[in-house]
Amino acid sequence: MSLSYLYGRALLNSKRSKDSGWQSLSCCFVSLFLLFWLSAEALFAQSQPALKPSIRVAIASAHALATEAGMEIINKGGNVFDAAVAVSAALAVVEPSGSGLGGGGYWLLHRAEDGYETMIDGRETAPLAAHKTMFLNNRGHLVPRLSIDGALAAAIPGMPAALAHLSQHYGRLPLSESLLPAIKYAQLGFVTSPKYLKLAQFRIETLKKNVSAAAIFLSDNRVPGEGWRLIQPDLARTLERLAKFGHAGFYAGEIADKLVNSVNKAGGIWRQQDLQNYRAIERKPVKGVYHGITITSAAPSSSGGLVLVEALNILSGYDLPQLDATTRKHLVIESLRRAYHDRAFYLGDSDFIDLPLERLLNPEYAAGLRSGIRLDKALPSAWLAGETSDQAEGANTTHFSIIDEQGNRVAASLSINSPFGSGFVAEGTGVLLNNEMDDFVSQPGTQNAYGLVGGAANAIAPGKRMLSSMTPTFLEDDTRIAVLGTPGGSRITSMVLLAVLGFAEGQLPGAWVNASRYHHQFIPDVIEYEKPAFNFADMDGLSLRGHQLKETRYPYGDMQAVLWHKQTRALTATSDWRGEGKAWVR
Repeated sequence: MSLSYLYGRALLNSKRSKDSGWQSLSCCFVSLFLLFWLSAEALFAQSQPALKPSIRVAIASAHALATEAGMEIINKGGNVFDAAVAVSAALAVVEPSGSGLGGGGYWLLHRAEDGYETMIDGRETAPLAAHKTMFLNNRGHLVPRLSIDGALAAAIPGMPAALAHLSQHYGRLPLSESLLPAIKYAQLGFVTSPKYLKLAQFRIETLKKNVSAAAIFLSDNRVPGEGWRLIQPDLARTLERLAKFGHAGFYAGEIADKLVNSVNKAGGIWRQQDLQNYRAIERKPVKGVYHGITITSAAPSSSGGLVLVEALNILSGYDLPQLDATTRKHLVIESLRRAYHDRAFYLGDSDFIDLPLERLLNPEYAAGLRSGIRLDKALPSAWLAGETSDQAEGANTTHFSIIDEQGNRVAASLSINSPFGSGFVAEGTGVLLNNEMDDFVSQPGTQNAYGLVGGAANAIAPGKRMLSSMTPTFLEDDTRIAVLGTPGGSRITSMVLLAVLGFAEGQLPGAWVNASRYHHQFIPDVIEYEKPAFNFADMDGLSLRGHQLKETRYPYGDMQAVLWHKQTRALTATSDWRGEGKAWVR
């Protein structure tokens, strides 16, 4: 039992004790213990040589502690893939509203020594007992919030398997070393941010329904006050088992038993076999070219890479810089409309259905779509072929980007779907479970929590991965390499597309990360936009073309981007002003 763990337990008891005498005694104990612990840490640090990274690295993530975790592992001699494990695990601890061990994600990798590229698909899978009508009542109607709140909404997590796979096959350090920062954050705790408090308030009713979740993420069943420290001893123990036993530490033994028992007790449908069967899968990334820029992005079960490349293929037929600003925006919107239409009708888990990827990524196919675009008029979405039925998707995610001066790089987007996922914590594990089952089709013609619709390709099936919009991406031209991605649900891919256009114009990361955004996703047939994105001329010009405009209530996205100049080897990192992340070059 580590000193830091004992300290965390003492502080937890102090914080939660309702007996004033015991609280005073506990606080005294905590203070003495902290003094001893810090002194020991200082003595140990003095006996160690100063550590410096062997190469320069840029990291941008959605939380300062996660970025620091990545740099800590680099300083210990790890490579960018070890750092990616550390950042992923740290985000699972310090940003529970966006990701976690109970969720999943995609890790896009490039290894410089041989140019090898792959995507680790750690997307969640439907339980083996899942079926197409599991969220419908006996009249065939959706049961409100059944696919969003509680244990039944949770799919089988993929993050632990992906971290073990990433460390084993690409890392330089043992998994136990790369997970140490996350374990420390879970044991000792961290002061929660205003963003945490805001999202906890947003999901408070769901969190209150689960005793374990409320005990961890709330204070006396209320949203904590400013300066509240979140300590997660059960999660620390789960991370320690993952560190010690790898994949089996989560998907077998003690943790697996607790997960299955807790989920089923609360009305879920998990089996031991669900966990035993889960594997992270390596997939060939989606590739494309836009005006000399090579795009490498997420493969299905994510729709992100395909929608991105298809929309850029359509736009490649235009010389956008030579057009007026309003016409450029009109063309971007029309390209997104068509790419999201194809997403809705064709895309799903490629392990379950045949996807027409070659056709959808073909520049000639894009030329055919481009021929139907008018410069002076918008095409109503209802006029596009087909009827909307049988599909949905959404993701509340987090993202980080890493690159070193040799060109090794990782773009990773992680998710538990809605803020705080399903709001359900498996008892004794500290693991907050996702609600990714809502990303499947539950009923023909309906929209999910993010307003997305589609076709039967994304219907619920046992063991199937649900469709995602996550779009971790690499961009490369003759002189530069960029690594980027963002959370934002259905708006993720359009945000990345706008960043690609900024990269094409020679902008630095700060410009395309912080630029105002606009979005169209086929249905609903409306342009969503941040207020600064459109001036009066834009709004008038787009309205005259037949577009419907809707200003978002708040800024959206939290893009994390890094850039490497090949010749000078200069590194740049930028974290979105909309979030609370940290970008660091060392």
